[in-house]
Amino acid sequence: MQIPSAKPDHPTDSVYLDFAAATPMDPCVVDAMIPYFTEKFYNPSAPYALSRQVRDEVERARAVLAHAIGARPGNVVLTAGATEANNLAFAAISEDAHVIVDAIEHESVLACAGIFSHKTLRVEADGRVVPEQVAKALKPETELVSVELANGEIGTIQPIREISQVLAKERSRRLAAGETRPLYLHVDASQAAAYLSVNVSSLGVDMLTLSAAKLSGPKQVGLLWASDDVRLRPLVLGGGQEGGVRSGTENVAGVIGFACALALVDENRADETKRVSRLRDQLQRLLCAEFPQMVVSGPKNVKLRLPNLLHVSFPGLEARRLVILLERLGVSVGTGSACAASKMQISHVLEAIGAPREVAAGSLRLTLGRTTTEDDILYAAWAITEAVKQESARVGVTWEN
Repeated sequence: MQIPSAKPDHPTDSVYLDFAAATPMDPCVVDAMIPYFTEKFYNPSAPYALSRQVRDEVERARAVLAHAIGARPGNVVLTAGATEANNLAFAAISEDAHVIVDAIEHESVLACAGIFSHKTLRVEADGRVVPEQVAKALKPETELVSVELANGEIGTIQPIREISQVLAKERSRRLAAGETRPLYLHVDASQAAAYLSVNVSSLGVDMLTLSAAKLSGPKQVGLLWASDDVRLRPLVLGGGQEGGVRSGTENVAGVIGFACALALVDENRADETKRVSRLRDQLQRLLCAEFPQMVVSGPKNVKLRLPNLLHVSFPGLEARRLVILLERLGVSVGTGSACAASKMQISHVLEAIGAPREVAAGSLRLTLGRTTTEDDILYAAWAITEAVKQESARVGVTWEN
C-alpha cells in the first residue's frame, strides 16, 4: 500500500488520532450510565431501600473493576481520575520518606515526588527505565518507587516485573537487618490498561492507578488499588466514603460506566491489540517510506511499545504548524501529553530521552483507538504527507536521502 497522490475517499473526511488524550465513550458504557442520571439518582449513603440498591450496584461495579485487575474489591478506592489516584498513592508514605521516579513520568507523579526527598532516574534513549539503576538509587529511607506501566507520549513499556524483583530483594535485606521502613511500588497503568495486562499479582505492584477516560469510559473517574500492606491516608476529608480514604458522594454513574468500560476492554483486549498494532505499523511504514529522515521515538522493538501509539518527528518543522495544517485537512493529532500540548511546549519526555531540540519541536503523537479504521490510516497518511510537504516547502526543508 502506498500513500495516494490525490485525496483518498473517506466516509467523513475527519480522522481522530489522539486517543491517548481522550477516548470516545463506548455506546454500551453510555447505556449503562444513563439510568443513574435519571430514575436511579439516589445517594448511596442514604438509609432507605432505593439508596441501598444503588449502593449495592456501586459495590458490584467495584467488584467488576477488582476482578479485571486480579484483586479484592475491598482494596479498590474509587477516585476522580488518575491524577487524584496518583496523589493518594504518595500520601501513603511518611513525610521524611525518600521516593524514586523516572524522568518521563506523568506530571502528577513528578509533582508529587517534588514534595519529598527524591531521585529522578534517567531513562534510556528509548525511554526505558533500567532496573539496575533503580537498585542503585535505593536508600534506607526510600519508601516509594513510582514507574508507569507505559508512557503515554512515546509508548515505552517499562520492565515493571524486573523493578518489582529489585524491590523484593531490598525488602528482604531490610527484614534481615531489622529495618522497619516499608517499601512500595506504585504503577500508573492508565495509558496501558486498554492493551496490556494490569493484573496486580503478575506485575508485582503494591499500588496501581487506572483511569476510565483512557478506556472509552467517562472522564473524572479512576481508581487506586492498594495492597493490604499499604495504609492509605485521606486527601479529602468529610463523610467518610471509600472506607474513610476518599470522602464525598460517590459518582455513581461514573463508577458504573468505569466498570462497564474495563469489562469490555478485558473481554476484547487480545483481539483489539492485534488490530490496532497492525494499523499502527501500517501507518508507520507509509510515513517512513515517504519521509526517510522522519524520527520514530520509543523502543525499536514494537513489543516494547504500546501497540496503538506512533510518535514521529519531522526535524526542522514546528509541530504546532503541522497540527493546524492537519486540522484544516480534518485530522486531529497530538504533540505529546495533553498537559504539555495545551501550552505548545516541548515536553519533558522528549528532553529526558535526549531528543535534539529541532527534532523535538517537530513531533507528533499519533494514537489509535477502538474506532480507528484502515480508511482512517490511509487518509491520515495522506494528510500528514500533505501537511509536512507544505510546511517543508515554506521553511526550505527537503526530504531526499
